[in-house]
Amino acid sequence: MIPLFKPYMPESLSELDNILHSGALSYGKWGKKFECSLCEFIGNDYLLTTNSYASAIQLALTVLGLSFGDEVITSPMSCLASNQPLLTFGLKIVWADIDPKTGTLSPDSVKEKITSKTKLIFHNHFCGYVGYVDEINSIGKQFGIPVIDDCVEAFGAKYKGKYMGNLGTDFTIFSFQTIRLPNTIDGGAISFKDEKKYDKAFLMRDFGIDRTAFRDINGEISPECDISMKGYGMTMSEISSYIGYSQMDDIPLLLMKQYNNACHWKKELPAVDTLWRKNTQPNNWIFGLLSENKIEDMLSFRNKGYYSSGVHLPNNYYTVFGERVFLPGVERFYSRFLALPSGWWFCR
Repeated sequence: MIPLFKPYMPESLSELDNILHSGALSYGKWGKKFECSLCEFIGNDYLLTTNSYASAIQLALTVLGLSFGDEVITSPMSCLASNQPLLTFGLKIVWADIDPKTGTLSPDSVKEKITSKTKLIFHNHFCGYVGYVDEINSIGKQFGIPVIDDCVEAFGAKYKGKYMGNLGTDFTIFSFQTIRLPNTIDGGAISFKDEKKYDKAFLMRDFGIDRTAFRDINGEISPECDISMKGYGMTMSEISSYIGYSQMDDIPLLLMKQYNNACHWKKELPAVDTLWRKNTQPNNWIFGLLSENKIEDMLSFRNKGYYSSGVHLPNNYYTVFGERVFLPGVERFYSRFLALPSGWWFCR
C-alpha cells in the first residue's frame, strides 16, 4: 500500500562519518549553513533552527514574554504537537472554531474569542493548506495581539506567491521532524518579522550566552560576559543540521513532485471538494478532500492501495485540555476530511 507519510533522506550523506568523529557535534558550521539555506529558500534573513519543534514554540513564547495563565487562541483541528507545548508552558487554551471548508481558523471565531487576557493567536495551517493569513494578521494588529503561524506541516507552502515564513507574521514555526520536509530526524525553526526579537531569541536559544564574548583570550569563561536573560539549551546538533542542509537542494523538486501528484488527484476526482483556495499554494504534503461518506471512502481508497486517513483527532476531544467544547465548524470538518497520499515517493 502506498503510505500517507514517508521520511525523506538523501542518497548520499558523505560528510556524516567525518562529523561523527570530528569532536564538534553541537551547533556550529553545519548549523549555520543549514540556517542560511533556509533563509535563502524562504526569503527571510531572521531565522533560527532549534533541536525540536516543541522547543521552537516554547522559545517563541519566552521571547514574547508570555506567562502562566495568559490566554492563547488556537485551533483544535491540528496536530497534538502544536497545542501540547502551549499547555505545558502554562498558557490557557481558548479554542476558536474553524472554517469547515478549509480546516483552518475562522477569522470571525477568533475575533469573538478575544478578551483582555488574550496574549497570542496561534494560527495553524492545516496539513500544509494555508489559512486566512491576511485576516488573522489584521485581527492581531487591530487588538495588539501577536500572531504565530503554526507551520508544523506547512514548510514550502505559499500565500500570494511567497513562502510561509516570509509573510509579515510576527513568528512562523516549522517542524523538521521525520516525516516533514526537510527532515532532520528531529528539529524545528522560527522565522521572525522583527530583528530585535530574532536577536533576543538567538541568545535565549543558547542559555542566554553571547558566544563571541563568553571566553577570554586564554579560553576561560570570561567574568566580563554577563548572562542577563533566561535561556534554554535548544540549539540543533551538527548531525541534524547536516542532514537538513543536505536536503535543501532537493526541496524544490520534491515539492514539485507533490504538486504534480495533487494535480493528478484533482483530475481523477473532479467532483470532490478540496481544500485548495485562491492565492494559496499548499505544499501538498497530503491531498485533502471533503467526503460525505468518510469511512466508506477511506476504506475504498485503502482497498485500491492508497493509505487514506483523517490524520488528526480534534484536540478539544482530549481531557488534558479540560472540558470539551463543541465547535460546529470543527465537527463538520472532522466528519468529512480525508487525506490521500500526495508525497514525493510516488508518481500519479
